[in-house]
Parts: sequence; structure tokens; C-alpha cells
Amino acid sequence: MTTPRGAGAGEADAIVVGAGLAGLVAACEIARGGRSVLLLEREGEQDLGGQAWWSFGGLFMIDTPEQRRLGIRDSLDLARQDWLGTAAFDSPEDHWPRRWAEAYLQFAAGEKRSWLHALGHRSFPVVGWAERGDGRAEGHGNSVPRFHVTWGTGPGVVEPFARRLAELRASGQVRLLTRRAVTEVLVEGGRAVGVRGDVLAEDPAPRGSGSSREVVGEFELRAPAVLVATGGIGGNAELVRERWPEELGTMPHDIVHGVPESVDGSGMIAAHAAGGSWIHQRRMWHYTEGVRNWDPVWRGHGIRILPGPSSLWVDALGQRLPAPAFPGFDTMSTLRHLRTTGHDHSWFVLTPAIIAKEFALSGSEQNPDLTGRDWRQVLARVRPGAPGPVQAFLDHGEDFLQAGSVPELTAAMNALVGEELVDAVALERTIRARDAEVVNAFGKDAQITALRGARRYLGDRLIRTAAPHRLLDPAAGGLIAVRLHVLLRKTLGGLETDLGGRVQRADGTGTLPGLYVAGEASGFGGGGMHGHSALEGTFLGGCLFSGREAGRGIVADLR
Repeated sequence: MTTPRGAGAGEADAIVVGAGLAGLVAACEIARGGRSVLLLEREGEQDLGGQAWWSFGGLFMIDTPEQRRLGIRDSLDLARQDWLGTAAFDSPEDHWPRRWAEAYLQFAAGEKRSWLHALGHRSFPVVGWAERGDGRAEGHGNSVPRFHVTWGTGPGVVEPFARRLAELRASGQVRLLTRRAVTEVLVEGGRAVGVRGDVLAEDPAPRGSGSSREVVGEFELRAPAVLVATGGIGGNAELVRERWPEELGTMPHDIVHGVPESVDGSGMIAAHAAGGSWIHQRRMWHYTEGVRNWDPVWRGHGIRILPGPSSLWVDALGQRLPAPAFPGFDTMSTLRHLRTTGHDHSWFVLTPAIIAKEFALSGSEQNPDLTGRDWRQVLARVRPGAPGPVQAFLDHGEDFLQAGSVPELTAAMNALVGEELVDAVALERTIRARDAEVVNAFGKDAQITALRGARRYLGDRLIRTAAPHRLLDPAAGGLIAVRLHVLLRKTLGGLETDLGGRVQRADGTGTLPGLYVAGEASGFGGGGMHGHSALEGTFLGGCLFSGREAGRGIVADLR
């Protein structure tokens, strides 16, 4: 093993910009290869792990023991069919994204689970079924459940790498410099040689809450390798608006944010300004089931509902959404449809029985049982009533309404938005039509058919899908309406990279030596390995994989 060099404040073998998940993985991998690392983070040390820490901790994996125990028959070929049907690669710029997609599929079907397991990672035994698809075998969606929830949620994903980082810092192989805001990647003689930026004032602000941008100095650091892992643009509404996909019409004005303000695209902009190729800038991933957090951490903080398949989804006028726009089935198709309605919000209409069993809230802080690895709390989920965090939104969330009848519920819905948009008679007619399909074990309603199919999967039947019932059944306990907002989240495009994380030049002349990108800033690999859409559980996994491969690429290039 090579002896680490350059432990000084302005000297190292590699500079890693961003201490989120991809940056942590890359820094650990570079140090494991015997090289010294300067790890720069704009926020404080309390923000180590970045967005990953706040996540639900879902990981896409293929043909695992957890799947097999639940009777799920998965394979690399089936996952590849699902991925390609979802990505719909259609551009000459998809050369590296396609190669990254295949490499990631091989990783998810091969060493991903064993690699993480050796680091101490464990999964919750019930595998979730996210993005259930558009109804076509070769189209979008997961044919089988593949969403492996980390035991410990997002913090449980970050923990092995944060622990390793602490060891590497103690040994001097990695030096962490916080409150360093990189504004420029230095390029000399056609290669990246370092970074320049501002030193920010110390700020003990709690994780994710937004810190001071007061500049107290400047810095310039040099190294033969610079890796940018600063995340995407989801916290920067202005930048999202500039790049909003034309196919989605206009960006909504009434939005919520699923990521902190620090996810502002600054690292991507710096890498692009240095000559890196930023492809697929208009490919994004935003959720349609966002609610305003009644106890926000950051500005405009929204929480995504992870819905089961039973809620009736209607638009702002109370009209039922068409297939495949069912809860949890096809995020992009649903967003595309909702942007044609002329309104920024939509509604779930459901019952207490549905919310008790089917509503999960994305985020580590919204799942204290899983995050705290507390089996007693987890088992409490099977008891009657909504889980504690969901009940808190019922009690305090501005988007949650409860009523005893459709007219009463409709009046509350219209009062909340300040317009008489929903007609009570029409909404009740829609609900009764849906309810008429529930009384038989068969029927023509595609959502009810999908609901019954979901309950054939043991994991759904146990903890995720309520028994089919009429929404207007008095025994169901009344009615609930939840106003839904578009929640800004992920950047699907990014800096174009080869399989070693090496950034490609914007002029098409090959690699920009010395510059590497990983994580969301690289579109999770290659500049957009998801293509036009995603299967879920692939974002954290993309950070893990691209961070690891970029770190290994740096070690190989420094030999």
C-alpha cells in the first residue's frame, strides 16, 4: 500500500468536495487505496451524510435473501427489463448513462448486499414495492418488490462510512475542512489542479436547517485529483425552474422542498464552468405526494407520503386521475398529467383504515422505530390506528382534513384552497362508482384490480395494504382528504462521467484530466443512469456505487 502523502492543509493526493453519502464513500475508498484526502464541506460537521441522512434508507437490490424469503422471484434479466423500460434511453448523450445503468444493475444483483453487509449494514425483512409501474410488461416500473429499507433508515446507510471516516481522520489519511464553500475548480494546462472558494463563518445551526453564508475568508487548495460530490439542484427552486422539462408544462408555483437549501447545484455549476460536460439538464425527478411539514427543519420543508395503493386520487377539481396515475405506481406519468390540470395541487381521499395501514412518511425523522432500530415500536405498527408520525400530521398538518360525509369533506377541501373547485355531488358520484367495484372479488376498475393483486404479496398484506373496503362504509370510520403538493427532489441529469467517475469535456474531446464527479451531481452515474425516470431505491444506491467507483478511479489514476 502506498504511504499517504500531503497531510498539510493545502496539500493532498485528492480533494473531495461534499461530505454527503457519495463524498464519504469516495473519501473512504481513496484513503483505502493509500492516498491522502482533503474532504471539504460547506456546512458544519453536524451535516455529515447530507441528504442521505434524512432519507428513508431504501435500496434497490436484486434477487436477495430477503426477497426470496417472501416468495419474490427476481433476476438480473427481469430487473434489466424494468430498468430499460423505465429509463427509455433515446439520446446520443446516453452512451455513458447506459453503461452506468448496466454496471449498476450488475452491482445491485451481485456484490451490493454483501459489500454493505460486511460494513455492518442490515435491511428490514419486509421488502417494499415502490413504483409498481404503468401496466406494461416492458414499460415503466418494478415487476416485483425491490425496495430494501435499511434497518436504521438513512442514518443507518451513512453510519458505516461516517465511522470509517472517523478512523481515517484519526490516522491522518483524511482531513475534514468544514465551512468551505467551493466556488471554482482550478484548471491549468488542460487539467483540474485544485479548488478555490470562500471560508464561511462557523455556525452551529442544527442539521439541515440552513446555515449562515457570511464569508470570513478565502481559500485555495491543490491536488492532482478533484472529486465533486455536492448533490443536485432540488433545493434551488430558481435553478429548477430554469431547467424545468418542457414535457411537464410549467413548473408549479405552490411547491414544497424535499431537500435542504444547501442542495443548490453549486458544485455542478463549478464543474461545468471548468469545462465539464453537463448533460440531460432537464431530466428531473419530483414527487407528486408532498405535504407541508407541520414541524419544518428547512425552508419550505415537505414530506413525501409513501402511499399504499388504496387511496382515491383526484385532481384539484375532484376528478379521478386516469391509469396509471395510482398511488405508488408511476411518479412521472402522474406528474405529467397533473401539470395539465391548471392547478398545482391534487388530493388523496381515503379512510382512517387506509391511512392507518398504508401511509408511510419518507424520512428518517418520520420513522423513529426503524431509525432507532426498535423492534417493539415497529411491532406497534400492526396495532389499530395510525402510526405516531402519521397521527401527528392528522392532528397538526395543514393539508390533512377529516369529515363524516362527502359534503362536509368537500366544504373543508374548498375552504382550505380558498376556491369552490370541488363539487360535492360529483365527488360523491366518483366515490360511489369506485365503491361499487369493491364488493366483488373481480371487476373492471384497474386500481381495485391492482389493489387485490398487491395483497397477494405477503409483505403488502402484512403491513402495507389495507383490506379492500368501501370508502363510504360507515364501519371505515369516516373520510379523510389530504392535499398534495409537488415536492422538489432529484436531479436525473448531471456531469457526464466514464465508469471511473472521470468527467468528460464539454467540447466532446474526451476526459478532463484530474476532475471526477459522483453522486447526484453525476446524475447518479454517467450523467444520468436513470434516463427519463426511476425505479426508486436507486438514488442512495447510485450515490454508494458512483462514490465507490469514482474513488477507485482516482486511486487507479494516481498510481
